[in-house]
Amino acid sequence: MTALSVVAALLRDVPVQPDAETAREWARDELARPEYHRQPSLLQRLLEWLREQLDSVPSLGLPDGVALTVAVVAGVALVLGVLWFVGPVRRSRTRARSGAVVLSADDRRTAEQLRAAADAAAAAGDWHLAVLERFRAVVRSLEERTVLDERPGRTAHEAVTDAALRLPGLGADLRTAGDLFDDVAYGDVRAGADDDRRLRELDQRVRATRPTTVAAAAGDRLVVPS
Repeated sequence: MTALSVVAALLRDVPVQPDAETAREWARDELARPEYHRQPSLLQRLLEWLREQLDSVPSLGLPDGVALTVAVVAGVALVLGVLWFVGPVRRSRTRARSGAVVLSADDRRTAEQLRAAADAAAAAGDWHLAVLERFRAVVRSLEERTVLDERPGRTAHEAVTDAALRLPGLGADLRTAGDLFDDVAYGDVRAGADDDRRLRELDQRVRATRPTTVAAAAGDRLVVPS
């Protein structure tokens, strides 16, 4: 049952002039239904807020029917506002994360320069910047070794997907590092010293790993018919 259908049911069944005790009893009955208690949800919290407003009807200084109508209308407005806000924000964040750019076109720093920037940030305790610069150093290093083609505007997802083809033994760790870059870049995760340490170790392993040839990487993707 959706939030709007719950509110509509309340409005449809409410008498024109219910007294405060009747209104509270109906709200308690509605909230007692089992579907609202399977797990905490936004709808359950909204209905709980509405119940609290109904409990305060005598203190509003308004006739019972008017106060109930005001509380229900306020609940409807709150539900609609939350639904309107959460949907676009979630979609915009999804689009933003899927387009996380590792290195911009005007960032011409070498892998060594990026590692130095990461080290400086780590020394200052700025783990957020340290993680971002460390991952950028990994990607730049792969470009310098021609494991990846040099492509400004490449996303973290694209970088680790392409790199995993040439470094299959590090594929899982590369994807984990790409996810961390996205999460930290958009503020979902607060980076720490352990994150920087893991990226530092990954950078060292990437540098020490010999990539497969392009032909071998392409062959791994072929599906042999049975």
